[in-house]
Amino acid sequence: MEASLEAGVVAASRNDTRVPGNGTPLSLVDDLSSPASPAFRLRAGYRFGERHLVTALYAPLQLEARGSVPRDVEFAGRTFAAGSPLYAVYRFDSYRLTYRYSFVRNEGWELAAGFTGKVRDAETSLYGAEAARKTNTGFVPLVNVHVEWRPGGGSWGLLLDADALAAPQGRAEDVLLAATWSVRPGVALRLGYRMLEGGADNDEVYSFAWLHYAVAGVELAL
Repeated sequence: MEASLEAGVVAASRNDTRVPGNGTPLSLVDDLSSPASPAFRLRAGYRFGERHLVTALYAPLQLEARGSVPRDVEFAGRTFAAGSPLYAVYRFDSYRLTYRYSFVRNEGWELAAGFTGKVRDAETSLYGAEAARKTNTGFVPLVNVHVEWRPGGGSWGLLLDADALAAPQGRAEDVLLAATWSVRPGVALRLGYRMLEGGADNDEVYSFAWLHYAVAGVELAL
């Protein structure tokens, strides 16, 4: 068995929405103020045959934004008057099941790839004189790539792990780049940067976000 916990802070450099897709553009970053928020994710996995790994991931996410905009905002069938105080909540919880195969796995390198099935539970809510929200739950297939390098088979290394895919309906990328330190057999620490980017553009909703994480984590081989 393998398990990992990752925690840190996340901030958005882009978080644009329109509901419906041809509605009023609203940026939770440029039009409103959206501070950094805490974030975490849990992963558990089972390795079999040395080269095969199946993992399950739970990654909740919530960002908040406040402020006002100098125009009327039409959002999810409600009208928010220009200049009125607004409070927005962006939630994007992710549940994933991943299978990957290690083509190379030795003391110095692990090169692996596979597939991820992702269920997103997303919501964008806007509160003012009225309240409105848009929810979306759906399945997204992704490609998983995992590269780990430990120079000379030592304690220190570099890790690249990514789930990503693009389609006409939208795209999703979740990429981690981290330094790793094997404290002892079965226990490794990591410190790095995670980038989450993507969204969808259709008649019901336009939503694209670009999020940046500073993260620390621990991985256990049980």
